[in-house]
Amino acid sequence: MARAFGARVDVADEGGRRIIRLTGQPELSPCSVQIAADPSSAAFPIVAALLCEGSDLQLPGVLQNQTRTGLFTCLAEMGAEISYENARDVAGELVADMRVKASALKGIDVPPDRAPRMIDEYPVLAVAAAFADGRTTLRGLSELRVKESDRLAAIATGLRAIGVEVQESEDSLTIEGRAHDVPGDATVAAQSDHRIAMAFLVAGLGARGRVQIDDARMIATSFPSFERLMTGLGARIERSN
Repeated sequence: MARAFGARVDVADEGGRRIIRLTGQPELSPCSVQIAADPSSAAFPIVAALLCEGSDLQLPGVLQNQTRTGLFTCLAEMGAEISYENARDVAGELVADMRVKASALKGIDVPPDRAPRMIDEYPVLAVAAAFADGRTTLRGLSELRVKESDRLAAIATGLRAIGVEVQESEDSLTIEGRAHDVPGDATVAAQSDHRIAMAFLVAGLGARGRVQIDDARMIATSFPSFERLMTGLGARIERSN
């Protein structure tokens, strides 16, 4: 986006590191900018569509910057039916329309070097893994210990609550997927974490029994239209007193 305003930005891979260089005091010019749809927010309806039988979801203009697409890579490896159309440049960023269909997922091994590309998407990826056939191992997750909550512990506790077997280490989770046989019938503690809350509401769409979140107010932190968008797609989300 900085380039769209006239900034000189050079990006290179050097010695396994991504190096970004800026030239100081450029002559910037105003321009109209269209903001691409956020992959971290798109993650929740995408996983919901994969879990719910008969779903066929289209998401226009989703950012495809390679530093933000780790979740999409994982879901593709799991067997998700995701296609990309109308790839284009928007304000210097690669953007595409995504189409997602309900899919039978399988367990995978997610390497630690993928974590920087999807650190905020691990809660909803863990939910996808719970509904996959077979074992999924997520590695390199130590940063999740210091997010809005200890997300690693919150994910593991939430999965166990809905009837999914999970092993937790200092920086990894191993999830025994139950395909479409996740019991649910539980209340999950969101730990005041918006992504934990949304991830387990998505889990409730695929589980056999209801999944309840103890507090959903923090969802407005990043996705204030989450409930309206999901119910508009056909999800049933009820507020309790």
